[in-house]
Amino acid sequence: MSPVGAGPGAVRPRDDIALLAGYHSPQLDVAVRLNTNESPLPPPPAFTEAVAAAARSVAWNRYPDRQAAELRARIAARHGVTADQVFAANGSNEVLQCLFLAYGGPERGAAVFEPTYALHSHLARVTGTAVVEAERDDDFTLDPVAAATLIDSVRPALTFLCSPNNPSGTVAPRATVASLLAAVGSSGGLLCVDEAYAEFSPHSALELVDAETPVVVTRTYSKTWAMAGARLGYLIGPAWVVAELEKVALPYHLDALKQAVGLVALDYVDEMQARVDAIVAERNRLSDRLGGLPVDVWPSGANFVLMRPRHRGAAEVWQQLVDRSVLVRNCSSWPRLDGCLRVTVGTPEEDDRLLAALEEILA
Repeated sequence: MSPVGAGPGAVRPRDDIALLAGYHSPQLDVAVRLNTNESPLPPPPAFTEAVAAAARSVAWNRYPDRQAAELRARIAARHGVTADQVFAANGSNEVLQCLFLAYGGPERGAAVFEPTYALHSHLARVTGTAVVEAERDDDFTLDPVAAATLIDSVRPALTFLCSPNNPSGTVAPRATVASLLAAVGSSGGLLCVDEAYAEFSPHSALELVDAETPVVVTRTYSKTWAMAGARLGYLIGPAWVVAELEKVALPYHLDALKQAVGLVALDYVDEMQARVDAIVAERNRLSDRLGGLPVDVWPSGANFVLMRPRHRGAAEVWQQLVDRSVLVRNCSSWPRLDGCLRVTVGTPEEDDRLLAALEEILA
């Protein structure tokens, strides 16, 4: 017999958690999957062989290097920083979560600029951090004066700038990032520039990172390294920030195989850059072709394109694409994105199938 009070619903979660929906992307069995901004191109065969060799050398009966020292040193060398300025984790999502665990929480706030990556607000709420939402302009750019005024007013502990922005693809100009950083520095907060799509973009905020400045940059292996299946990301920032993140990360959170895979990937920088160049070229072709259809298209510095059908609802177009075995992301329920769909850049063949389907649906 079960103890009194046991069973579903006997122990309630926090009231604010009970009201939250999880952060999920639809996973459907379709021929063309263009909804989660994965790389359409896999790593080279030599990478796969090197990973297999690395797996054979793992001491499976031993805990992994808790500090991930070799991986952090290699990442640091790539970006011209020191290893104590690198924090590696299970995808940039865990990096973001650790930022909230260390610097967020009750009676603290996080500023975001909508529409933007939904996980920033989601993790804020999960950690009991107040969310301060500011809006981007109609073209999804950010007014640096208005943003700085907001930061001066509410003094958030964390300010998040996604560049290139997900889901709009907008790249923040250097002057905008510098303006936000000045405001954050004056208010005693920390600026996080989320650069999950940085290699597709013309510039990076990494040049602002040093030993003292309150700015961190987050990156992921998922997109440009074609390693979404590995779940590996990292942060570059001042050593004093990294030290705080290490306090809140779980012990041995980065497993031995993942560390080995991250090291192997760094031996294939040229191949990664070739994939990025090919995807950027295909993004430009896709944007041009979409521009000839009855849809609104926004400039993108990422590996996806945001569009809005002019004469059909987003849900209807999304479903008709699924009926044709093409999956894109329906963003129409996200802030400021009524009627919008986000399309990951696929292979030329995948994009041609998408375009043919759209031409038929929107005719």
